[in-house]
Amino acid sequence: MSIALLIVAIVAAYLLGSIPSSVWYGIGYFGIDVRKHGSGNAGATNTFRVLGKRAGTVVMLIDVLKGWTATCLASMLFYMNEIGETELLMYKIIFGIIAIIGHIFPIFVNFKGGKGIATLLGMVLAIHPELASVCITIFILTLIASQYVSLSSILATLAFPVLSWMGVFGHPEPLLVVFGFTMFILVVFTHQKNIGRLLKGNENRVNIFAKSKARS
Repeated sequence: MSIALLIVAIVAAYLLGSIPSSVWYGIGYFGIDVRKHGSGNAGATNTFRVLGKRAGTVVMLIDVLKGWTATCLASMLFYMNEIGETELLMYKIIFGIIAIIGHIFPIFVNFKGGKGIATLLGMVLAIHPELASVCITIFILTLIASQYVSLSSILATLAFPVLSWMGVFGHPEPLLVVFGFTMFILVVFTHQKNIGRLLKGNENRVNIFAKSKARS
């Protein structure tokens, strides 16, 4: 693959990740900048908290799509015969991580974005949908039981490399395991304040069964 094509793909992955869906959607449809409300985070969770379920769901799906699309750039290069089958997973991981970095540090809103969980989910869905489905189940069950999005995100992210290492869906892929634990470390890093609040018992809860408040 040419250097020029690789650079184009990297830039495309970053720009996809940088799309500030929560900020643009909140301002465009509600006249509200979610960064000035709730936790101040430009992510799907704070959108749920500030703008309600419908807005939060839209933002979450867009963020998932961002990660999925960026990761699938590798598949596009594969079908163009620019990369081989043995390189496919590596490039999927590279483009997916770049999209997550774009989400956390988006160029469109002064490099202050969200924590990248939904974008990471989209990436994982593009890489290993079976494992992703299990992680989603763990996330939902933990959220129902605890009402902590941060705890649910951390446990679901940890489940990916652990289940991959255990070979739940076939022979363990070393690169996938390394990637999974790297992402877990990144998630822990971006959730430092949440972990501190969890330990102190004052972390924000999200009741997914509560009725959304009307927003004007």
